[in-house]
Parts: sequence; structure tokens; C-alpha cells
Amino acid sequence: MATQDRTFSDKPTLTGDLVTLRPVEPEDVQVMVGILTDPDLLRFTGSVHSTAEIEAAEEPEIGPLREWYTTRNDQPDRLDLMVVDNASGQVVGEVVLNEWDEGDRTCNYRTLFGPGGRDRGLGSEATRLLIDYAFTHLPLHRIDLEVYAFNPRAQRVYEKAGFVVEGTRREAFEFDGERFDAIIMGQLRSDWEAARS
Repeated sequence: MATQDRTFSDKPTLTGDLVTLRPVEPEDVQVMVGILTDPDLLRFTGSVHSTAEIEAAEEPEIGPLREWYTTRNDQPDRLDLMVVDNASGQVVGEVVLNEWDEGDRTCNYRTLFGPGGRDRGLGSEATRLLIDYAFTHLPLHRIDLEVYAFNPRAQRVYEKAGFVVEGTRREAFEFDGERFDAIIMGQLRSDWEAARS
């Protein structure tokens, strides 16, 4: 039952069969350094525009990353949760609700997973857990996201979680000289409620 009794300042721990979503802990920073340098992740997130950039990528500076992650639990307008693989106890990625617009009651969803969190259903369960929490406890009307057309695996995860394709930003991203569309997806509270009934 949707109670909408919490705010983005609340940082829950959500437990599923495969993953646990929890607030950021100090030791997560070093793990995220490794995840954030993964070549596939750099391309999937649009962080680089060429294979040469991936090959030249250096490990991010730990100072700014530590400052970023150690302040996530203090943010009143976003929810950043680490994704822990229940089988190994290791952090394999993160899920985030951000770009909160209180007037429109909308936010953005984004996620990233390192190699250890892919192809085992962890992303699907993590997405479902966070979306269920969001529509159950937060005063949200809509959640949206973008995914690049060259990442159909992520698009399937989002569709399974109830997101629908709403449009396309044509040729919005360039990688190695080739242009790719960005697919806009969204989920309304009414979509979520209909899927649960």
C-alpha cells in the first residue's frame, strides 16, 4: 500500500533475494573507483566518446570521489543507494533517484553496475526494489530516465520494471564517430499501480 510518508532525506535499506540496497558507507569509495573505470560502464553512461578515451582513462582521483560519496547520505533531494550482491556481500554498483522536482513531483532514475553485477538479474531486482520503494513511500508522480540505443540490455531491465519508451533524442550521443539515439523512458505512479493490481 502506498503511504508516501517519507522524503528523499530518508535513506532506507531494501533487501531482495539477490541484492540489498543500502546507504553509502566510507569503504564503498574504493570499490566505486574500480567500477567507475570499467570500459563498458564508461561507454554505457556516455562518459567518453571514443575507444581512445577509454584506453587513456586513468583511475579517478580518490579525494573528489570520497567527498562525493561521503556526502550522499546528507542529500535531502536525492537518494543514492549502493547495490550489494547478497551472494558475495560485495558492492557491485549503485542506484539513484535524482533531479527531484518537488513542484511536478518527478525525478530521474539512473544506475550503474560494474562487471561483477551484470548478467545475473541483479540490476533487474535492484531497479524493481527502488521503484517499488519510491512509489510506495515518496510523493512521486513520475520517474524518468534515458538509455542509449546501443544498450538494449539496460532497456529490457527498465521495461521489466515498468518503464515505457516515450520518445527518442535522435543521434544524441557520438562514440568512435558513430551517432546513437538516446531513448527516453518514463513510469507514472498510475502505471506502477496498474501493474501491481
